[in-house]
Amino acid sequence: MASSLTSLVNDDSRYQKCFQLFLERSSEHQCMRDFIHNILPDILASIGNGKSHLNVIGVGSGAVLVSQKPGLDYIKFTWNQMTAIEFEEHWKGKKMTKKADFIHMIQMLYYVKDPGATMSFFRSLLDKNGKLLLILVSGESGWEKLWRTYRNQLCNTEISQCVTTGDIKSLLDAKRVSYQSYELPSQMDITECFTKGDEKGELLLDFLTEVLDFSKTASSELKAGVLELLRHPDCSVESNGKVIFNNNLGVIVIDQLT
Repeated sequence: MASSLTSLVNDDSRYQKCFQLFLERSSEHQCMRDFIHNILPDILASIGNGKSHLNVIGVGSGAVLVSQKPGLDYIKFTWNQMTAIEFEEHWKGKKMTKKADFIHMIQMLYYVKDPGATMSFFRSLLDKNGKLLLILVSGESGWEKLWRTYRNQLCNTEISQCVTTGDIKSLLDAKRVSYQSYELPSQMDITECFTKGDEKGELLLDFLTEVLDFSKTASSELKAGVLELLRHPDCSVESNGKVIFNNNLGVIVIDQLT
């Protein structure tokens, strides 16, 4: 059942304000940089098997993730500015057989109708020794606790799916697909959310709930429940007068279909 509340993505201007504040208040970009510099090189080292270039598909992501591959003359990208579903329809319609060495899907599985089917399709495009890398919010994060509790009230399934690495791992485990996983520790200062009428607090609440003007449009019961959960130890820790939300990301690395 889709939420009756208006999704934040319907107002691009406010979404951008919320997102920029999120970046200021969180360590998300730093944890991504740490992963790129400290873990990704070893993953990429297993790809290519002597090739002078890699064919890379980035879904909802950019070129930075392949900057760490040693020993390559160049890295070849296949850029397609379309949705994942449009890309899949285009690929199948053209009966394309070209394979990719590395596919990275960054924070985008929330925005497809069937995350499992989308993941399986892109995995089918991998060449021998290829890798599919997924990054999304961790199943151990405060997001997971928030979505597990209030998925029906907050998640507009026509737009987003509130999916975490926990959900993806369950799908893979059910199909007995092996994978590697990594936890990327990240925090987000949400202290201002608990000051009624605080402009930045309301922007952060909109971002956390993905609801436009959450504090003005949600029922009093939903607002109280969300604020209580956000402050709960399952989601956040309180230190030196600050409420710090668990914003951990997760990485899942999957091999080609066999």
